[in-house]
Order: sequence, then structure tokens, then C-alpha cells
Amino acid sequence: MKIAMIGAGAMGGATVEGLVRSGLHKNEDICVSDPSEAVLNKFQKLGISVTTDNGIAAAVADVVCVCVKPWLVERVLGSIKDALQPERQLLVVIAAGVKSENVREWLGAQCPPLFLVIPNIAIAELASMTFIVPVGTTSQQTDTVVSLFNEMGHTLLTDEQHLAAGTTLASCGIAYAMRYIRAASEGGVELGFKADDAKRIVMQTMKGAVELLEATGLHPEAAIDLVTTPGGVTIKGLNEMEHAGFTSSVIRGLKAGSK
Repeated sequence: MKIAMIGAGAMGGATVEGLVRSGLHKNEDICVSDPSEAVLNKFQKLGISVTTDNGIAAAVADVVCVCVKPWLVERVLGSIKDALQPERQLLVVIAAGVKSENVREWLGAQCPPLFLVIPNIAIAELASMTFIVPVGTTSQQTDTVVSLFNEMGHTLLTDEQHLAAGTTLASCGIAYAMRYIRAASEGGVELGFKADDAKRIVMQTMKGAVELLEATGLHPEAAIDLVTTPGGVTIKGLNEMEHAGFTSSVIRGLKAGSK
């Protein structure tokens, strides 16, 4: 399968890195199109085909991925419209807030079977939480795209109505998780640890929390109960965070992001 990535900025570049790291695709079967010479040089060194011509990249692919800022999607789709071959290609649009009806309107009869996809930047490490919205596709076509992104983490098929919520929960959410890591690391420094040690402690603790929940299937609150003894330091710390609005702040941040 030949894959074209139109736009290799932060998310597009991370997705290409994930494709390479998965080891399931030949590097020469991936084509990256981007206006940045530095970006193209980076991927060319890996044996990936590179070009500044979006149409050339799109013409040779089985799966065409458009991953640019939302306000650039219409322009980029216009640049590949004549190269698209709807009868044999799949189109993946990775851009928050772009609606399927707009994509179909911009491409008209040249629109291949369409997928709206939102991964997060952990896709480079094969650890993305990716949301996929099939639009007018067959089950076989959907399986192809789901399998592609499952190589680079976990996927969830959803509808277009819930894509904004998925974006804030997972794509924006990875930044929220990193903000917690930063805050806890700074707290660790105040408690007497060196900055790098504090960061490593917090990251391993978060990793342990995730693995524990995955292994046991426990609700987070049930797992919290395992480490909160009456009058103990854990419940005192949790209550202080709640007094400062911890849970409410997280929910409000997620709701703000979904708008």
C-alpha cells in the first residue's frame, strides 16, 4: 500500500514517523509533500519519497492523507483535486473542525471515500488515541484505515458529531496530561528532588497508573480507594487538590476545548 502525507508539520510528521516505526511499510512506499526543505530533507534521509508538489504525491498513493491547519484544507484539496482517483483511492483528512460536507463540496465528483481522522502526537511512538469517522465508505475500506492507524496506537470509530469531543479528550488531552506532569514535577522540585529526577518520578507514576487500570479494569476511583487510608497523606493531598477545583478545572478545560 502506498501512502501520501500532504503536509508534514507536527501532526503529519508524527504520523509519518509512526508509519516508519511500525515497520509494516516500506519507506519508499511513503511519499511526503511539504513546502519546507528542512522537513523534506529529514524524511528523505529515511528513504521516503519527498516532493513539494501535492499533486505528484497524491497521484501515486492508495491512501492520501491531508494533514494541514484547518484553514488550509480547502486550498490543499484544490491542489490535489485533479490528481485524485476516487475509484481506487481513500482520502484521510486530519484537521480539527473540518466538516465532511465541506470536503465533499470542495472536491465534488473527485472526492474518494472519505475518513475524518484525529490522532494525537504520540502516534510517532505508536501510542496514539485516534478517532476515525468514515464518510460514505464500505466496511472493507473502513477496515483498511482502522488497521492502518491501529498500527500506531488505539483507534475508536465514532460519528462526526462526537469528533470535537474526541479531539479535546485525546488530541488536546495529551497536552493537558503533560501540563499535569509539569506541575507535579515542579512540586517535586519544591519537595527536594532535582528537576530531571522529579520528572522521571512523575512520568513513571503516570505510566504505572495507566498500566494498573488497564490490567485490573478498575474504575479510577476504586483504584484510588486502594491507596487512601483513613487520615492518611493521600486523602489529604487529594482533598487539597479538590478544594482548589482540580476535577472541575479538568472538566471545564475539556468543555472549553470542545467548543
